[in-house]
Amino acid sequence: MDIKTLSAMIGHISSETTLNIYSHITDTMQQQAAVRIDREIGGTNAEMPEPPPPKVSDEAQPENATETVFEPYKPKIRKSGTGCVTMINDHLYEGRFTPRVNGKRISKNVYAKTREECEEKLAELIKTMKAEIAEMKKQAKNA
Repeated sequence: MDIKTLSAMIGHISSETTLNIYSHITDTMQQQAAVRIDREIGGTNAEMPEPPPPKVSDEAQPENATETVFEPYKPKIRKSGTGCVTMINDHLYEGRFTPRVNGKRISKNVYAKTREECEEKLAELIKTMKAEIAEMKKQAKNA
């Protein structure tokens, strides 16, 4: 593919813009070009320089470092009917319980300053909500 076609595909106005953005010259490339010119014009047998190997910093690769294996975060999965606890900000947790009653969702929330306190309040809320749901079902049967 020529530079003019590439320039049009990328959406640049001119091929000069594409060349200015995407072309670069390294020190090794300059040295290799100089050697080629020297060989052709001067007739010498100059040695072609090789690009240096990539540098590895001592900080990035300690000698006794072991390769870490990536493991994605797996959130704790709660059982159905136990509600959920969410951290709203540094000092506030929200516990939510949303059961279905007669096809409708009823949502209740509790708030606490610590996760443990929120878990306790949520357990108490679930207990009272289940009692209320059982009472509603009894009333529906009797009616």
